[in-house]
Amino acid sequence: MKSNGEQGTRLFRFIMLFIGISGCFSVLFGAWLAHAGQALPINEQVSLASAQKYQMYHTLALLGCVTYGKYLGMSSLVKFTCIAFMLGIVLFSVTIYFKLLLAVPFVGKVTPFGGMLFALGWLALAFEGRKRL
Repeated sequence: MKSNGEQGTRLFRFIMLFIGISGCFSVLFGAWLAHAGQALPINEQVSLASAQKYQMYHTLALLGCVTYGKYLGMSSLVKFTCIAFMLGIVLFSVTIYFKLLLAVPFVGKVTPFGGMLFALGWLALAFEGRKRL
């Protein structure tokens, strides 16, 4: 059985790995969209730009949360926020990429759940702040 400290370290490492991959992909995808992506229809460019922007915002927010958790304690609310942001990136941004670039239209049905996870993550962060005051 894993101790809480070991589980916390594994979670921290996983989140940091996710942040690095998500941040890298977001930068590379943003560059691709600004150049090669200009050949796409404008409505697809707008959707992809929104997905990329939300991915980058939430990757940075995730970095802030994990830093906060590392120094002030990874409470249940901070863990929830991190997981909500990671799942939100996958269910929101990645599904838009798949839908538009790989022509997998049915994945678009889960995109709203990603948006809801982003919102829930922000609410959990608000409750964490209220708890700490």
